[in-house]
Amino acid sequence: MPKSKQKSQKKKKINQKNRKTKKQKKQEVPTLTLKERLAQKRKAAQARQELINTLTPAIGGGLFIGFILFLAAGIKAAVPAVMGIIVMSLAYKYPRQALFAFIFYVPFGGTITYYIGNSPVLQLAKDAFYVPALIAVWQNCRKQKLPIIIPEGIKTPLYILLGLCIITLLFINGGQQFNPPPVGLFKQAPKEFPLGMGILGLKVFLGYVPLITCVYYLIRNKRDFLFISRLQIVLILVACVLGFIQYLLLLTGICEGTRNAEGAALFKASLEARCFFGGSLVYSPSQGMIRLPGTFVAPWQWAWFLISSTFFTFATGFSDPSIIWRIISLASMASVFINAVISGQRIALALVPVCFVMLLVLTGQIANLKKFIPIFGGLALLLGIAIVSNPTVVQERTDSFIARWNASPPYEFIVQQFEENWKSVDSPFGSGLGRATNSARAMGPTKLVETYYPKVLYEVGIFGLLGFIVLVTTLTIICFRQYRLVKNRNFRSYGAAMWVFILFISYNTYYYPLDVDPVAVYYWFAAGILLKLPTIDKMERLQQAQAEGETGKKVMG
Repeated sequence: MPKSKQKSQKKKKINQKNRKTKKQKKQEVPTLTLKERLAQKRKAAQARQELINTLTPAIGGGLFIGFILFLAAGIKAAVPAVMGIIVMSLAYKYPRQALFAFIFYVPFGGTITYYIGNSPVLQLAKDAFYVPALIAVWQNCRKQKLPIIIPEGIKTPLYILLGLCIITLLFINGGQQFNPPPVGLFKQAPKEFPLGMGILGLKVFLGYVPLITCVYYLIRNKRDFLFISRLQIVLILVACVLGFIQYLLLLTGICEGTRNAEGAALFKASLEARCFFGGSLVYSPSQGMIRLPGTFVAPWQWAWFLISSTFFTFATGFSDPSIIWRIISLASMASVFINAVISGQRIALALVPVCFVMLLVLTGQIANLKKFIPIFGGLALLLGIAIVSNPTVVQERTDSFIARWNASPPYEFIVQQFEENWKSVDSPFGSGLGRATNSARAMGPTKLVETYYPKVLYEVGIFGLLGFIVLVTTLTIICFRQYRLVKNRNFRSYGAAMWVFILFISYNTYYYPLDVDPVAVYYWFAAGILLKLPTIDKMERLQQAQAEGETGKKVMG
């Protein structure tokens, strides 16, 4: 028989099999009865009615308050107020969707802020999703008698730290409010609101701790876990692509940057030099100076986004059950490496590869590198082409990093900051919450402290500093124990990467990533995911055992 006939017969058989399987699948899908269809229609109608009932008073109240603000402060104050009331009402009604919106908003908050309008209120826009959702989660936990603080092991250190912070707020910030220090002769008292500064400082310091609970209840099963881990990868990839486009726009001259600035302005990040995405930037190629903000407000926030993204892309790249998503994750990791080079941020250039190596060693994935050799080969080729085609860029970044290290080694800088703030702190309970927090500067003058633990020391004193160290140490130990309970290899690998991230950020004091986006969110977000993994693992093993038991019964029958 000719080969062509054999092939045609084989194709016919395959087509017939495919048709049969499709028919079987169609037959397996149960047809809904009339009662079930009517029940679905009733549910849809009820959901629409609930949405209308939520939106109607929200829009009415928002327009009323917006009109008052329009008369008092103009359109720039009115529009955010109206939008904020509507968003907060929806976030309270639909907390799951609000938390997903919050996660989505974080990497693009800087870009959205400056597209809508530069206002200090917009810097807190993401909390319009987070705070109402948190209130809704707290109420649901009380109704269902579920634990509100997760993990329960951090309850005692958290309460102690919160008590110390309240002492600082009442006695230090309160004293500054109602009994301000005397002002020198011919000097004007500074315009400030110390209690407001303290409340905002407390929100920045501990406000996102409850995100652990929110994320823990947000993830209900394996499907939710995979969705949220893959969503994070997509957000990182999109942000990195936008960061690369920003660099190309500056390189080609479409965006001017600071190339035509003069004097000291050549070396300072400027909002006027903004290039489509993000906020302030520096681009002075004549001076070899570049600091890109990516999609964030400031360049150093972009640097810490790239550093934290290394952990998320690594986790999904080595643990996702789908080969397609592993490839997407590793491609996202390559985009993180590229942006670490072109962004001009020395700390990103140094820590992104260091974190990658640290993850390989501490998670044990260095033993599985053989499986990923083809993928890593392709990514290495892309990075190699990028480096070879832009050798001056790589050389400039490397020289800048070396020069900065030689001028001010990080360990010396950290020690200096500790010594300075130990001497200048007002009391064992600190100098006041918010006194070294950048986002609180609208409430009064703040001190610039460029390292995190000296900043905590200055604000809440030695007792508050020790309390915070105990809190993060307890969380780190609990997270380690929890991820070690996971039996599933993929879940365990993801949990290990998240634990390394928590370990790294808990004891990092260089700059203050825990104070601002995105690390202030991602730290607690990662802890919530990790703590849920043992529960998901148990659910999956139980379902697998039940499935095996049912198949065994069928065979025996």
